[in-house]
Amino acid sequence: MDTLRKVVVSINAQIRARGIYIAFMMNFIHLVGVIRGLLNRVMYLKNIKSSVFFLQANSKIEIFNKNSMVHIGKFVFIRKNASFRIDFNGFLDIGEKVFINDNCNINCVNKVIIGRHTKIAPNVCINDHDHNYKDPSKHHLSVGEVIIGENVWIGSNVVILKDTIIGNNAVIAAGSVVKGYIPENTLFVNKRDNQLIPYSKNELKEERIELSS
Repeated sequence: MDTLRKVVVSINAQIRARGIYIAFMMNFIHLVGVIRGLLNRVMYLKNIKSSVFFLQANSKIEIFNKNSMVHIGKFVFIRKNASFRIDFNGFLDIGEKVFINDNCNINCVNKVIIGRHTKIAPNVCINDHDHNYKDPSKHHLSVGEVIIGENVWIGSNVVILKDTIIGNNAVIAAGSVVKGYIPENTLFVNKRDNQLIPYSKNELKEERIELSS
């Protein structure tokens, strides 16, 4: 009853703020997302353990091994065009109330853990492995793990590589490539220097002539 009361209060607030039609359409889309999440849960009955979660249009969970496992906490919200691929003995654990925005990719063959209340912006890529290009005669993958703490904010277009631990409450700046240990309560920024190189039209014309000769 308490949950139902909270839902009614939330819907009433949305109607006042957005109008009846928009509030209806928004909640209808959320309902479809719940159904999509449930269908994935049924499709991978032995491999996915979950509570109620939202999976919006064109997002997909693909499991390629009977030993792969996915745990999804309650009220996880996954927006459009996200792709999760789990293979081998991969274990993907997404904590409750995690938000994952459009076009995110998670590739897991060993371990990826995302702590509760973490927010992930669009176009983020998370990999717990990379290709073993140094010695292709052995296993073609070099495997590690990714551990993301609670209440972490990950900006747009971030790439998180294997053997990465991100502490609670950390912020990862947009466009960063992350590998290694990021302490909690830390803002992580890849240092990038902007360079402005002036040139004249004559210099540009000379360069084109030299290249064509």
